[in-house]
Amino acid sequence: MANDVSVHETALLEPGSTVGPGTSVWAFVHVLSGAVIGRDCNICDHVFIEGGVTIGDRVTVKSGVQLWSGVTLEDDVFVGPNATFTNDRFPRSKDHPAAFDQTTVRRRASIGANATVLAGTVVGTNAMVGAGAVVTHEVPPNAIVAGNPARIVGYVDSHVKGPMRATPQVEEGPLAVRGARLVRLPVVSDIRGSLSYGEYDAHLPFPPRRYFVIFDVPGKEVWGERAHRKLHQMMVCLKGSLSVMLDDGVDRQDIVLDGPHRGLYVPPMTWTAHYRYSADAVLLVLASDVYDAADYIRDYDAFLEESKARAATPSRPRP
Repeated sequence: MANDVSVHETALLEPGSTVGPGTSVWAFVHVLSGAVIGRDCNICDHVFIEGGVTIGDRVTVKSGVQLWSGVTLEDDVFVGPNATFTNDRFPRSKDHPAAFDQTTVRRRASIGANATVLAGTVVGTNAMVGAGAVVTHEVPPNAIVAGNPARIVGYVDSHVKGPMRATPQVEEGPLAVRGARLVRLPVVSDIRGSLSYGEYDAHLPFPPRRYFVIFDVPGKEVWGERAHRKLHQMMVCLKGSLSVMLDDGVDRQDIVLDGPHRGLYVPPMTWTAHYRYSADAVLLVLASDVYDAADYIRDYDAFLEESKARAATPSRPRP
């Protein structure tokens, strides 16, 4: 244990536990052998930390939290009072599994008061778990989840502390996310019905080589959570409505698509997620190329690293 650790006289740190410099361990905390706590952490009253737990730097664990073997809290995580973690999906008294399920809370994520995180789940980078939520599945990066079971109700704003608000609806024009824009699509109506169309150059900034349609999505589910290295996309909600979250690694924006009169152009190297699908929503996606698995980036942290590397490379004119 480092010399500049602050430990309350009633706290118990078992031999074999590790606590980093600048960390404060408050009253009635019990840390078992094999637990690792990083630097500049704040471990509040009545916290229990079992062996096999790893806590990164600058982590705050509020009162009444128990962290069991297999739980990892990465740097800058916040855990609210009385939040509960589990490490065995089928527990029996005195019948321990060969290995406990691994639960990870990624960097800068927050767990609200009285939330429950089930064993084997991952809470993504910068995510926010609402008070009392029950996390049964992976929480995507930057997502805000609430309820039992926890579902996505929004995304964290990229510049201010709080949830991101949907962009005020405009028919067309550039967006805050680099290169993305809304495109007005013509709609022709008469007594026989309505027709909407789009033409290359006039409305589509690329010649499509593929399309796919997403429909019958349960309203509480999320599509996307990926970026493309080279692919250009145009998204048009043919029926119903949904929200599209765009993220270029710096700016993040929430766009509502609610009819065929407006398309959303998504350039390469833009992280996207679709959510809040209405029951009747039908989303048409036009793509600039055929399917290529190597073009996908499915890990948000990898996307951020690649975005930073591209930003540091001198720009070249597009072919």
